Amino acid sequence: MTNALLSRAMSGTVDPPLLPLPDRVVELLSELGGPPRLAAHLRAVHDVAHQLVVWAEQRYPGLAFDREAVLFGAATHDVGKTVYVSELSGPGAAHEEAGQALLLGHGVSPELARFAATHASWARSRVGLEDLLVSLADKIWKNKRVPELEDLVVARLAEATGRAVWEEFIALDEILARIGDGADERLAFQASFPVHA
Repeated sequence: MTNALLSRAMSGTVDPPLLPLPDRVVELLSELGGPPRLAAHLRAVHDVAHQLVVWAEQRYPGLAFDREAVLFGAATHDVGKTVYVSELSGPGAAHEEAGQALLLGHGVSPELARFAATHASWARSRVGLEDLLVSLADKIWKNKRVPELEDLVVARLAEATGRAVWEEFIALDEILARIGDGADERLAFQASFPVHA
């Protein structure tokens, strides 16, 4: 039953419709015996990251960023919670470095493994746009607005396009509001899976 729940959380047909996790992440979570609720969370954040990436590609066709890194980072950002399961339902940051180490130990490149450690430390100087997008997806999936994070994203977009900050703020605010409207369904999806495998 647990394997069926994990499989459904990662890639089964669900309501709301969410993109399945990438095959590489499915294999990793299966191998680690990841909790179904963690898989559901990663899937919801991955889906939101995909929406952000599509928006960015359409609005900013010349914007240089690594689409696949954002999607992989969103799909694995909390993988350390396979070790620190209590952090699925309570506070804690031990999963961040543990997740990065776990990914590195499973052959994931440092460039992709970093998201497990950077998704909660976006205020550090000069994190990449990819890191900011993963962090943003990890907030907006549940409709949590973090002005400091959003300001960093807006600044990067304005810098890249040469457009006014206020113009980029309005554009980002619109997409975040649209994505945030689906938060209740994503939260219900995540809550429908058990914390413990």
